Amino acid sequence: MTAATAHLDAPVGALHLGALRHNAADMVRRAQGTPIRVASKSIRVRGVIEALLRMPGYRGVLAYTLAEAIRLADTVDDVVVGYPTAERGSIRRLATDPELAAKITLMVDSPAQLDLVDVVLPPGERETIRVCLELDASWQAPVLGHLGVRRSPIHEPDDAGAFAAYLAARPGFALVGVMSYEAQIAGVQTAPPGKPVDGAVNRWMQSRSMPELLERRARAIARIREHAELEFVNGGGTGSLEATSADPSITEIAAGSGILAGHLFDGYTQFAPAPAAAFALDVVRRPSAEHATILGGGWIASGPPGPDRLPRIVWPEGLELLPREMAGEVQSPVTGRAARRLRVGERVWLRHTKSGELAEHLNAFAVVDGDAVVGELPTYRGEGWAFL
Repeated sequence: MTAATAHLDAPVGALHLGALRHNAADMVRRAQGTPIRVASKSIRVRGVIEALLRMPGYRGVLAYTLAEAIRLADTVDDVVVGYPTAERGSIRRLATDPELAAKITLMVDSPAQLDLVDVVLPPGERETIRVCLELDASWQAPVLGHLGVRRSPIHEPDDAGAFAAYLAARPGFALVGVMSYEAQIAGVQTAPPGKPVDGAVNRWMQSRSMPELLERRARAIARIREHAELEFVNGGGTGSLEATSADPSITEIAAGSGILAGHLFDGYTQFAPAPAAAFALDVVRRPSAEHATILGGGWIASGPPGPDRLPRIVWPEGLELLPREMAGEVQSPVTGRAARRLRVGERVWLRHTKSGELAEHLNAFAVVDGDAVVGELPTYRGEGWAFL
């Protein structure tokens, strides 16, 4: 991609068209007939999201804020907001627009979130708001305790049924879906590089957590269906497409990060996506014969701070960050055998850890096919969108 993008000033973000197509098709294969709802947080490029929705096997978007969902609803008819919202201005827009209210579904797990909507506009003065009940998918493991992410307080089937009954009786809301994200299955590496013990523990955890969730989720969905005609039951993520699609309670899977395939997925054994996105930075100085410095680089992923949250240098081979400086916001010194050969103005290519953080640093991606740039796709940032 160096030659193809040589005419572009750094930072250069590139999407490999062949890799994108491969990953999109492979995710459909892994989902085994279960539709995939595109998780926009992990892409943040409207052109990629819309291209996926034109493919068989993809249906709807899982947005990360209500403001984003409203923007996407211009071209997408089915948007679920994946997290509860307190965006009062956006709630008012949703509640006063029949078209938006028919397209967008809010995430809820407590009466307080419904109260906030009613404070903005009470039921008699607004559209009916579509809502999705979030069921906690974490696992209470022996000895290790809570494994997963802390999201919804609704964990037990009886609690899910009780909240569904409450929603059914609450004016101004319509319960249309359920979501449960098994982060301890989808978001945990099964073979983290250089950490064989962690990999063994993670595989043990997943082999016991998923059977518990299958049984509990089935009972919870049965209880919820006593009170609502559900349009969808959502679960999973890129890392759990096979396991989640095997759950008969699930009607769709949310996934997105496997499309661009950050290097976090190098530590998964059940699938191997093609690296589809990378970014290039310029060498701007030589502090010594053993070091070169690239401009920028501190594009750090969310999650527990650690080396696996840093971008990974992939070309030229033989470069590494300095332990005392690592990836910096403005500059990142590098060393290693290849550093001796780097000259000012040459390019260094890196891969991101996850997926969403790339689009927050770039106005656009160059789309590369073979040895040529065949197009350009603006990111949310490039379109002037900033949601979170």
